Amino acid sequence: MTIQEWFDKRKEAQIERRAKEIKGVDSDTPDLWMRCVHCDTQLLKSEVEENMMVCPHCDYHYRINARTRIHQLFDEGSFEEMFKNVLPTDPLNFVDTESYAERLKKAHAKTGLDEAVITGVGQIKGHKIAAAVMDFEYMGGSMGSVVGEKVTRIMEKALELKIPMLAVTSSGGARMQESALSLMQMAKTSCAAGKLDEAGILYINLLTEPTFGGITASFGTLGDIIIAEQGARIGFAGRRVIEQTIRQKLPEDFQTAEYLLKYGQVDIVSKRKNLRKTLANILEMHGV
Repeated sequence: MTIQEWFDKRKEAQIERRAKEIKGVDSDTPDLWMRCVHCDTQLLKSEVEENMMVCPHCDYHYRINARTRIHQLFDEGSFEEMFKNVLPTDPLNFVDTESYAERLKKAHAKTGLDEAVITGVGQIKGHKIAAAVMDFEYMGGSMGSVVGEKVTRIMEKALELKIPMLAVTSSGGARMQESALSLMQMAKTSCAAGKLDEAGILYINLLTEPTFGGITASFGTLGDIIIAEQGARIGFAGRRVIEQTIRQKLPEDFQTAEYLLKYGQVDIVSKRKNLRKTLANILEMHGV
């Protein structure tokens, strides 16, 4: 077996595993049914969907895309998308196993999105708020130049309108195909968050499964209040990388929302069904 064949085989296995994790699909069950990847219970797909993509048996929270998240959190019809015209390019003409331009086309075809974040202004139980909602399905929610630009612009819009800011993160980190241009977004978004702080504008982080890398190291953890969705994995480097570096076995719950709450790195861990109410309560307490 050649090195290329080994990589191709490994990639196919990863795609199959991710499909099962995200959709809970079992090839042995009909389309109406799914098997929970956490507790192995056979479930009606409609039952899981009605439960906000949470397993009704074990409470496992499946990943959801950005538009579903917006639908769950914001008042119906209140969210107005902004900066949709900011589109990605291929500044480095980057090519690995395929070109970056081709990867962008595939990500768009898969998700219907132009980038890994949706930004806009909406209302949560009548409270007006600016928001950046990331989508892991678009290239792993990676932060390239456009993600950084859109997040910065919506923070500036919150500053202009003097309304709170919400960042809902789901990302593997910086986008390797844009190299240093991607890493620069960490500084840019952090500076924008700093301006919100200086102006006394409430900034809330909502960390969802998964939030890693450059997002955690920048705007994803700079909020005045940091909320984590139940069961979300949150960190900088991945578990295996850390274990190989320190040559020690890490706790089973390491990098989970509950682990971070125990050590004071997040303020609240919330079930998905309670997130909208939790955000509304925070906004009401701050009089906004």
